[in-house]
Amino acid sequence: MDHAAVLAAYDRQLRHDTTGEGGDTRVERTGDVVRVTGSAHDWNGVLWADVDTSTADAVIAEQVRHYTAAGREFEWKQHSYDRPADLGERLLAAGFEAEPAETLMVAEAAALPAGPELPDGVRLVPVTDAEGVRLMSEAHLAAFGEGDAALSERLARRVLAQLAETPDDIVAVVAMAGDRPVCGARMEFCPGTDFAGLWGGGTDPLWRGKGIYRATVAYRARIAVERGYRYLQVDATDDSRPILDRLGFTTLCTTTPYVYRP
Repeated sequence: MDHAAVLAAYDRQLRHDTTGEGGDTRVERTGDVVRVTGSAHDWNGVLWADVDTSTADAVIAEQVRHYTAAGREFEWKQHSYDRPADLGERLLAAGFEAEPAETLMVAEAAALPAGPELPDGVRLVPVTDAEGVRLMSEAHLAAFGEGDAALSERLARRVLAQLAETPDDIVAVVAMAGDRPVCGARMEFCPGTDFAGLWGGGTDPLWRGKGIYRATVAYRARIAVERGYRYLQVDATDDSRPILDRLGFTTLCTTTPYVYRP
């Protein structure tokens, strides 16, 4: 994989030139900023900003005013190569909170290995309706705990909206151990680009180390290839990064989500 070429394509297609997320969200270009504004359950945030030490603070303040007026929490995801070098410090000074850093990883979907055999009694079930989304939410809570209930509820609303409004742009799946949901994962397509994004995949601690997450990656990779997408992109946590490394994903950079809550 040509690291520089793939990173340039990622920047261009998913950040600078993105056309929209569908549903109630809209992509706005104002000055040197590309941002997404949607409903309260949508992802709201800054995708791209061409700023330097002389303009960063004013641009940050303008985004705070915009989203505060809309009553929206929003995210500014700083990539490790973004400029200026002290952008993170400036965001903190403006009232943002830094969330745990993630690793941006990419793989060619067609080159990924087939998934391992699932443990006895575990099956992957496509999520297509409200009942499937409920099971995904239960899997999320099993993986991350009740402290993540608010995020789980917000994700559930977002997935329900996507399934209703833009069903061709999302694939979701839940791993069931008998009648117990133990892992939920989804893939979001970016029409007109080479990329599909993998999200979720947290697994119930009692079922980790059995190949379930790897099986969900292989399941989604196969669908991405069938739909003509070349790359899979993941914002990997420290838990999933070693697994993705072994599967053949390449690290492009690190990212830090900075969140502003009005």
